[in-house]
Amino acid sequence: MIDKNFTQSVCRIFVKMAIKEFIPAINCEITGRKTNTDRQGMRSLDLTIYGLKTCDTCRKAQKDLLAGGHNPTVIDVRADGVPRAELARFLALFGEDLVNRRSTTWRGLSEQERARDPLDLLSEHPTLMKRPVIVAGEAAYLGWGKSVQAALAP
Repeated sequence: MIDKNFTQSVCRIFVKMAIKEFIPAINCEITGRKTNTDRQGMRSLDLTIYGLKTCDTCRKAQKDLLAGGHNPTVIDVRADGVPRAELARFLALFGEDLVNRRSTTWRGLSEQERARDPLDLLSEHPTLMKRPVIVAGEAAYLGWGKSVQAALAP
């Protein structure tokens, strides 16, 4: 007789393997975005990193994603800017957490400027955005914490 716990364990392993293999393909079909294939044949999502070239956390995220088989597009928010529509989307997803209140840019703003609409502030001062913002298909992630790293691990 087969042990019930053994059967459940095998099912969990199969589901995890199926999710890792098929979710990128499903996402590609739904979003119309292509997936990349790395040297080992693993599939990875097209990723876009919004950050700063001089930001250590952004560079670490890019390095880790490259090591994981992803080929992210990097957008320097200072040099390239961020479309207002994307900023609005990020604000809708992350709310006030998107505004980095510990940055030197924030500290340099007057109280009147700080009281303005966050979308207007981020449009004028894209370096106020907490970094990195990583877009993977329809999903977006803020920062490079352990939960984001686990979500984007191949």
